[in-house]
Amino acid sequence: MAKLEHYISVGQKRLRCGYTTGTCAAAAARGAAEALLTGRFPPAVTLTTPAGIDVTADLLHSSAGPGWAACAVEKDGGDDPDATDGALVYARVEKTAAGITIDGGEGVGRVTKPGLDQPMGAAAINSTPRRMIAAQLEAAARDHGYAGGFSVVISIPQGSALAKKTFNPRLGIVGGISVLGTGGIVRPMSEEALMETTGAELSTIRARGEDHVLVTPGNYGEDFSWDVLRLSLRRWAMCSNYIGDAIDRAVSLGFKSFLLVGHLGKLIKVAGGAMNTHSRTADGRRETLCAHAALCGADRGLAERLFACLTTDEAIPLLDEAGLREAVMASVAKALGENLRRRAGEMKIGALFFSNKFGVLGITPGADELLAIHSAGTDKKSAE
Repeated sequence: MAKLEHYISVGQKRLRCGYTTGTCAAAAARGAAEALLTGRFPPAVTLTTPAGIDVTADLLHSSAGPGWAACAVEKDGGDDPDATDGALVYARVEKTAAGITIDGGEGVGRVTKPGLDQPMGAAAINSTPRRMIAAQLEAAARDHGYAGGFSVVISIPQGSALAKKTFNPRLGIVGGISVLGTGGIVRPMSEEALMETTGAELSTIRARGEDHVLVTPGNYGEDFSWDVLRLSLRRWAMCSNYIGDAIDRAVSLGFKSFLLVGHLGKLIKVAGGAMNTHSRTADGRRETLCAHAALCGADRGLAERLFACLTTDEAIPLLDEAGLREAVMASVAKALGENLRRRAGEMKIGALFFSNKFGVLGITPGADELLAIHSAGTDKKSAE
């Protein structure tokens, strides 16, 4: 199996990255399409991931029949593999009259509850992997002058067993695992490594003489900070789930202010008192949301409906129906600000939380001043 030779430096360590199940599915789909159109399987497929990193994946277990072809790609978890490392991701591609349809087969979960990336009844193949698969099929068609369509089924035979090690059953994804990956690349995710990375980023920013820092838990916050808020990323660092540790390090480095931008589903945990927001350590999203809704006048019926929501995005329309969104989000923002200030001591700190679907949802008291500090204007280059 060809290993991805892409490394990141974490403290004094050099760790190898891997690639996601979504990248595996896209590579397998491309290989099967190539065989379907040419009658020959290539030994490997190279594609560019959304993160801009090229991945070359060997094609395994190739097979074909009248009007179809199938092959597999082995998941590479890199130096910090998750439960899916080494799993085989299969794609079976058939010709159709027009268009591209993507579905899940054995070992790929089905969505049974609302509020997730895919609608109820759909295969749990998230949006980015679906786009990657479609792009590879379209490229194969262009390369070989094919004007028809494709139907592709993604399967992960080990998926049903692997799903027992995930939160999928609780989220309402049954029968297998999800095909995931927003960037297509798996970056080593050990707790020590992530905290060292955050510390190194903060130290670098401070060493440039910067007094203020913008921090996001992940890529969603980074994208929202630039795409929607138009904040400069010149003084930006990523903290993953380790928000409390990032605050502590910023204080020790002497930063004057700390602006946190993140999704409601992440920062509502901080409003509830959790400074490590990893799902293994803390959740409490629905409990915290229900408590603030009750403080703002929600009745028992609404509280029960909120408590049954799988995601915070799913809860927002319920608050809208009751006319309570603004009050509840303000209450959450107040609690969030209090917990952040308690951790930060004398350093100024504020936060903004959002939803990709509903936009800005709340701002802690005093955070407007910090947002102004990080304003980037209209020139994206000034943000980098």
